[in-house]
Amino acid sequence: MTILKNNKFIKKLTKDKIVFISMIILVLLYLSIAFAGFIAPYSKSFSDRRLSYAPPSKIFVINGQGKLSRPYTYNYKRTFDPENFKINFEMDRSQKYYLKFFSSGDEYKIFGFIPCNIHLMKVDSPGRLFLFGTDINGRDVFSRLFYGGQISLTIGFLALFISFPIGLLYGGIAGYFGGITDNIMMRIAEAIMSIPSFYLLISLAAILPANMTSIQRFALITIILALIGWAGFSRVVRGMVLSIKNQEFVEASKAIGASSLRIITRHILPQTASFVIVAITLSVPGYILAESGLSFLGLGIQQPDASWGNMLKEAQEYINVLYRPWLLTPGFLIFIAVLTFNIVGDAVRDILDPKSHARR
Repeated sequence: MTILKNNKFIKKLTKDKIVFISMIILVLLYLSIAFAGFIAPYSKSFSDRRLSYAPPSKIFVINGQGKLSRPYTYNYKRTFDPENFKINFEMDRSQKYYLKFFSSGDEYKIFGFIPCNIHLMKVDSPGRLFLFGTDINGRDVFSRLFYGGQISLTIGFLALFISFPIGLLYGGIAGYFGGITDNIMMRIAEAIMSIPSFYLLISLAAILPANMTSIQRFALITIILALIGWAGFSRVVRGMVLSIKNQEFVEASKAIGASSLRIITRHILPQTASFVIVAITLSVPGYILAESGLSFLGLGIQQPDASWGNMLKEAQEYINVLYRPWLLTPGFLIFIAVLTFNIVGDAVRDILDPKSHARR
């Protein structure tokens, strides 16, 4: 992969300020979900139902005497207005709770296997720190954003790791052999492309075992959809292989007795690397949106597990949009992630295929 080793490629990619900022945002997003347990004040299972829909905690750095102070917050006290049938939250100023940085708390595992209990910031119990408020079950939205991002930003790669190798090899074989082999393989690919994936997904969601966890359930659905999604990719690869297979280096490989499989995998398919890189960067946003949409509809990750899609589902009620805008935060993160991926993917396409840039 000389493309990735070429410093000129990196320099061109970072030359545009918007692309460079997008890359930084993506790096920060993936670092934040990698260290979600450290950044999040609370664990995945934390819930305080007494503080359902509590607003974001206010952080104070100036005390009552007007002097600088260590950052602190107050707990919220829940009250009920019988005249308007409305629940209100008021700050209980009787007790300050100071923010503690790099302090021990709930145990978690970094990268899934390194035990740790140090958190970036927290407050001592019975204090509560809700930077982005809480949901209907009294769960910290700020903490769940990081745990939900672990699914929303990574589960799409599972489909890519399945669909792209299949599409590459299938399209490479069809394009290399041509003739009746090509016709039969492409008709099969077209038949697979004609399967309505949305209705298939609904059917799968209905017949999958009920005792599966939501993560296992959605991972299985993603794998099945990936086994269907490779068909369109293979058609493009097949077209590229048709134009490559008659070049001199392929004829030289045949002359020295290299097998067809070796020629395809070692000599022809690496020539499609530019297209594969572009396709990956442009496909990830689609999977992010797919996961968010499916979880929003209740077909993907389900409560109590978090994903940006099922977190955003709570904001579909206009009352929550008007009075609890912090519930819209997952939607903003989905927008940022998809936008930055598209910007970077578009820049990669322009660099690796200058002709596409000239045509626009």
